[in-house]
Amino acid sequence: MAMAPLPLEALADWQKQATHALLNEQYAEAAQLYEQAIESNPEERSNYWHLGLLLLLQGEEAEAQTTWLFAMSEGEPDQVEQWVAELAQVLQTEAERRETLTDYSTAWAIRQHLREICPDIVDNLLKILQHSIGLDLFTDDTFEELGLPQSLPGAEVNTELLLHVLKSVLYHADPTPSLLNFAEGCIAAVSDTKALTEAVLPAAIRFAHSKMSAAFAADLVEAYLRLDPDNIEFLGHLASFYQNAKQYDRGIKVAERRYELTDDLPEKIFSNHLILRGLLGAGGYWQEALEIAQRHESLLHTLVEQQPTDVHSVLISRLLNSAYYLVYFYDQPQRWRRLENQILEFCQKNIQLHAAKQGRDYHHSTRDRTPKRLKIGYLSHCMATHSVGWLARCLLQHHDRDRFELYGYFLSYRKFHDPLQEWYVSQFDHVHKIETIGLGTNFAIATQIQQDEIDILIDLDSITLDLSCQILALKPAPIQATWLGWDASGLPAIDYFIADPYVLPDSAQDYYSEKIVRLPQTYIAVDGFEVGIPTLRPEHLGIPDNAIVFLSAQRGYKRHRDTVKLQMRILKQVPNSYFLIKGLSDQESISKFFAEIAAEEGVSSDRLRFLPDDPSVEIHRANLAIADVVLDTFPYNGATTTLETLWMEIPIVTKVGEQFAARNSYTMLVNAGITEGIAWTDDDYVEWGIRLGKDAALRQQIAWKLKQSKKTAPLWNGKQFTREMEKAYEQMWATYLSASELSDELSERS
Repeated sequence: MAMAPLPLEALADWQKQATHALLNEQYAEAAQLYEQAIESNPEERSNYWHLGLLLLLQGEEAEAQTTWLFAMSEGEPDQVEQWVAELAQVLQTEAERRETLTDYSTAWAIRQHLREICPDIVDNLLKILQHSIGLDLFTDDTFEELGLPQSLPGAEVNTELLLHVLKSVLYHADPTPSLLNFAEGCIAAVSDTKALTEAVLPAAIRFAHSKMSAAFAADLVEAYLRLDPDNIEFLGHLASFYQNAKQYDRGIKVAERRYELTDDLPEKIFSNHLILRGLLGAGGYWQEALEIAQRHESLLHTLVEQQPTDVHSVLISRLLNSAYYLVYFYDQPQRWRRLENQILEFCQKNIQLHAAKQGRDYHHSTRDRTPKRLKIGYLSHCMATHSVGWLARCLLQHHDRDRFELYGYFLSYRKFHDPLQEWYVSQFDHVHKIETIGLGTNFAIATQIQQDEIDILIDLDSITLDLSCQILALKPAPIQATWLGWDASGLPAIDYFIADPYVLPDSAQDYYSEKIVRLPQTYIAVDGFEVGIPTLRPEHLGIPDNAIVFLSAQRGYKRHRDTVKLQMRILKQVPNSYFLIKGLSDQESISKFFAEIAAEEGVSSDRLRFLPDDPSVEIHRANLAIADVVLDTFPYNGATTTLETLWMEIPIVTKVGEQFAARNSYTMLVNAGITEGIAWTDDDYVEWGIRLGKDAALRQQIAWKLKQSKKTAPLWNGKQFTREMEKAYEQMWATYLSASELSDELSERS
């Protein structure tokens, strides 16, 4: 016989007991109370919903589902619809309670059952996705399993939750088509462009740089631009992403569009910089690049003349490397370095003003560290698989740890596996990994450097990374020096630029704001390079075995038209010779560029070969051995490529100029004990190329000298080079202490 319904007082009492038991995780006791209530009043469906939930919390999922289905089995469609809504509300309420308790595992399980009952509640799907990430249950298949983003169009959704989940997913997920589809669905469902900017743009930058997925970053930005097509901030990043993904033409067009959309001078300069970057990166648009470079120089002079005072800090950061590409066009350092110095002085002044407005003070008092180890900080985004990363290893490896305490500041720290980056991390006494970059990052890092009480801060980036310049402009260390990364930046806050007697002429100090410190022999030395197994043979390229092979392995930026003409003249005068062209660039434009110049000089384009990138840097070095002679670029020489060429014992022809970039190969040849191939004029360059192409005995002699040089030459003595760098550091510190003591003495007298 059925039990009589419980009276109201008793009903209230047992419900309180059941709630109390639930809150105290006494699930069996609570379930028993609901079972009694069902026996007392089997028509009250809500008791089934709660009983099923309690069974679920005890891990009895099948029993929970059976309980719910039984309660709905005899209902009419409209009743079942109402009951489903009631059950959904019970599960939703408990899931939310669990989330307030940070019990995300249980919340995730409850929401999974809610999804089975009501698969169209998008907010629930988003919560499951959010918990999947936090519980490390997320995979690329999760989007498909949840029916996202198919459920987003036209759905009722909590925009704040959607944006929060989008940010989280973009941070944790790998760049895949599924992620892009989800992001596109989210962007289409949100009309708040400001909120979307905060979610999408940092993620796109992170994908492009930290995860090396520029093409994915471009797709992500394109998705946003369908909502806000004239957003110049997104267009600027899109141009850069396309260029990094080697989609040069698309990057150039986007940069040109950005240029036309604004009349603001700093924005014009940045857009023009992006156009120039694309044209040079492609490698085959020399005349167009030359015209844009002339416009760029004019814009920069206008900026120096006008000295605008209301420039946003973001634009100031972009102006830091705005003069970077001028060095590729002409070897006139007096001309472009003075402009560079003026631009960097303007930027530093604005960075320091911005810091002062925020109450930032990076003043450092004099510290007597004579009896202690000098604290040396290395600041860079290149302490990883990068040209600078390969070249700076010896210094870190050979540092005297009894005299120097080393701090590493890794900018844009890579989240993927990078063996060289991991090696660098292991070399420092103290490591700071800066993964996410945004507004205020420069202040945070400068503060850390100040708190670490760094004595000498070594900049490895120069103006190749704006963040490095922003940090250095704040002067967080008493002594700051630039080494290796490019040329000197021109920042007034940089005290020294490290060079040698060959890479900069004596007159260079006239146009450098930094004091030039010349090491006795060479500003760079390595102990050698890892070399893989070659994958290239002449027959693979349709080249006869007895042919003379010339090679140039440089990126598109360095393909100066005048130098290519000289290379074609060499090729013309050396019978049975071929020219291999290798390096990052746009294949179509660079092929056309070389073919046109070859035709002008009377050389058949059949003698040109364009090589793809190698699978690894070790194989790249091994494949250099296919060349009989390497022809260097001008006015920007090879650096890492020159060292690799000499290590592989291959003759090289280089023209020496005035600027640092035009004398890199010169100092390396001299410090390897080689004079053959050093040219001072265009005619010298052509004559050396012809002579080395025709004279096999001379090539063999140079190869033998290079082989012998590995035993004694300064270029291959990383340990001796490190001792010279350390002497330079100690001299910098002694000079600083003397100046500080003199300043203190004068202050006391006054």
